[in-house]
Amino acid sequence: MTQATQTVIKHYERYVMNTYVRSPLVIAKGKGSRVWDVEGHEYLDLFPGWGVAGLGHNHPWVMSALRGQSRRLTHVANNYYHPLQWQAAKKLIEVSFDGTVFFCNSGAEAVETAIKLARRWAGGRPEIIVMERSFHGRTIGALSATGQDKYQQGFEPLLPGFVRVPFNDLDAVRHAITPKTCAVLLEPIQGEGGVRVASDEFLKGVRRLCDEQRLLLIMDEVQSGMGRTGAWFGYQHSGAQPDVLLLAKALGGGFPIGAVIAKRAVADVLGPGTHATTFGGSPLGCAAVLAVFEAIEKQELLGRVNRLGTFVFKQLTALRQDVPVIQEVRGRGFMIGVELSIDGRPIVEACRAKRLLINCTQQRVLRLLPAMTITKAQLDHGLSILEGVLRSR
Repeated sequence: MTQATQTVIKHYERYVMNTYVRSPLVIAKGKGSRVWDVEGHEYLDLFPGWGVAGLGHNHPWVMSALRGQSRRLTHVANNYYHPLQWQAAKKLIEVSFDGTVFFCNSGAEAVETAIKLARRWAGGRPEIIVMERSFHGRTIGALSATGQDKYQQGFEPLLPGFVRVPFNDLDAVRHAITPKTCAVLLEPIQGEGGVRVASDEFLKGVRRLCDEQRLLLIMDEVQSGMGRTGAWFGYQHSGAQPDVLLLAKALGGGFPIGAVIAKRAVADVLGPGTHATTFGGSPLGCAAVLAVFEAIEKQELLGRVNRLGTFVFKQLTALRQDVPVIQEVRGRGFMIGVELSIDGRPIVEACRAKRLLINCTQQRVLRLLPAMTITKAQLDHGLSILEGVLRSR
C-alpha cells in the first residue's frame, strides 16, 4: 500500500463516519468496466457501483447529457415545471405499465414512498407482507420492511405493520393475509439476500392473490431493474405485473435518482402536499435518465445482456462440475450469484489482489453485476481470474 492510499484512508478515518466495510482500495477514475486506483493500477470491475453503473463507469452519452444540462439548469423546485421530467416519466411508462411516476433520489426513498402510498390507498389497512432475506434500504421504514434481523438490531422500535414470510412460498403469503393487509412487497430477484430468483409461478400466484384480496403488489426493482436481467424489469420475465414498481441504482447511469411507478388508480390517492422530495426529478437527474434510455435502446443492450448473460451462466455452471467449493449458480442476465461451500469474502479479496472487483453477500454468495456494455473479452478475463482463485481453494 503506497503513501497516497494510506493518506486517503487516514483522512477517511478522521473525517468520514465509519458506516461501511471498505477494502483498502482508493479508486481515482473509471471508464466502462475498468477503474484505476490512485497508484495507477487498472482493475476489471464486475460489480460497478453496487449496480449503479449499469452502463459502465462514465458512459459517454450520460456524461454528455450531464455536461450539457449543467450549463442550462441543474435544479428547479417542484412547485414549477421543467421540460425533462415528463419526458423521463413517459419513457418509464412506455417500458413498464400505464400509470404515473414520482421521482426521488434513492431506492430507500422509493420504498418509503411505496409504504405511504399503500397505506393511504388501503385506508385503514396498514399491514404489508414482506419476504425473508429481503433488503429494501436503511431508512427506518425501508429497514422495517427488510426481512433480515441483522440490519435492524439496535434501531428498535421499528415501524410496525410488516409481516414476514418465506420467499417463494405462495402458501405462506396466502396464510399471512388478514383484514389488515394492504400490500405485498417483494423483489423479483433478491440481490443482497443472495441473488435468489422468484419463480414465475410464485410471482403469478402472488399477483392472483393480490387481485382476489384487493391488495397492492409492490415490486422493488432497485437492483434488478433497467435492463439488469435482460428485460427492462425483472417482473417482465414472468408476466406478473405489479401495481407499484420501485427503481433507482442504474436508472441514472451513475447520477442519483430513483422513481416510483404506480398505476393511476393507486397514484391518485396522493394529492398535493401528501408527499414530496426536494431534489426528486431534477433537470440533471432526468437528463441522465433519458441518456440511459437512449443508450440501452440504440446500443441494443437488452439483447446483449441476454446473450452474454447466458454465456456467463454456461461458463460458471460448467466450472461447478469440477470445482467442489461451488454449490450453486443462480440469477438472471447480468445479475449473477455463485453460492460457495466456504466463506466468500477471502475469495473477493484474492480477486482484488489480481485486479478483479466482485462482491460477496450473505457470507457465501459471490455476486456479479457486470455493466451492460462489458465486452466478451473482459468477461473472459474476469471469469479466468475467478476460476483460478476458486480452483486454488
